[in-house]
Amino acid sequence: MIRRSIENIYRLGIKELWSLVRDPMMLVLIAYSFTLAIYSAATAQPETLHKAPIAVVDSDKSTLSQRVLDSFYLPHFVLFELDSERDMDQGMDDGYYTFAVTIPPNFEKDVLAGKRPSVQLNIDATRMSQAFAGSGYIQQIFARAVGEFVREHGAFGASPNVDIEERVRFNPVLNQKWFGSIMEVINQITMIAIILSGAALIREREHGTIEHLLVMPVTPAQIMLSKIWASSLVVMLATFLSVELVVKGGLHVPIQGSLMLFMVCVSLHLVAMTSMGIFMATISRSMPQFGLLLIMTLLPMQMLSGGMTPRESMPDAAQLLMLAAPTTHFTALSQAILYRGAGLSVVWPQMLAIVAIAAVFYFLAMHRFRKMLLQGG
Repeated sequence: MIRRSIENIYRLGIKELWSLVRDPMMLVLIAYSFTLAIYSAATAQPETLHKAPIAVVDSDKSTLSQRVLDSFYLPHFVLFELDSERDMDQGMDDGYYTFAVTIPPNFEKDVLAGKRPSVQLNIDATRMSQAFAGSGYIQQIFARAVGEFVREHGAFGASPNVDIEERVRFNPVLNQKWFGSIMEVINQITMIAIILSGAALIREREHGTIEHLLVMPVTPAQIMLSKIWASSLVVMLATFLSVELVVKGGLHVPIQGSLMLFMVCVSLHLVAMTSMGIFMATISRSMPQFGLLLIMTLLPMQMLSGGMTPRESMPDAAQLLMLAAPTTHFTALSQAILYRGAGLSVVWPQMLAIVAIAAVFYFLAMHRFRKMLLQGG
């Protein structure tokens, strides 16, 4: 009996895979989601400075002003040293520079004398994303350079005894690709798992093949498990290839932890997501309805899972509510494994939470699926 049940689940799963092969648009969506979507998310950096052109007119030509200029380096800035403010203004008008800085004469002398010389900073605000981030960053550069210079020279009572040294862990150069690529992989796993399982059920209903399943010697549990393992296998294969070829190979993102442990966690997460997809498909009567329901559920789960915004900055009610979503625990353990090299001893609580949530989703989906079959699809 058990052998026959396993055989039925296997053969029904093979049928699901053949149905997917005959759906070219779904194959294109999977290929795009785990290649170009990940690459574009990793390389698009609107919130960070990346090769922002900055023009500087240094009228002081001192050690301090040169130290400031040395702080405008790649990949954050592309430095242009100009001789006159007229050239700087013309370049700003023509859109060549996002930032323009004028360092006044006697800048170093006035700083050492305890005065507060003014430095002019012009910003092209039409480049909104870089202008917003860059203005504060440039001010920090000047403040840090002046502060270090004053401490070194012991000017106006400054004490050189205390120094602050920053060390960035896990991403020393603050490379956005390291964060964006991994988070996009996590998001695509969730989205494609829901779409594959839900679309498979709706496709059978629209094509009328659900009636064929009703006359076959198979149980609802076997039908549902076949859809889960078939969809999960496709997503796991796409995930593994994406991490190896796109994330590690194309984007050169270092993976700190065990990829095999991550794939085990992916398989647990997929049980929850494919069950959710089947549950949503039993509620929806067509693919457009399924798509609208997907948007209503997927966006909040991804935005509040901790991947886009740290959970600590969210309201307490949102943090508590999102503990019921598998994406919250999957995002936490994925970041721990892939970013910080965490092992099973660290991520087992999140894995256990995903298993519990997946069990709830599975039984809810099974209840709805049985009800749908009893009603004739």
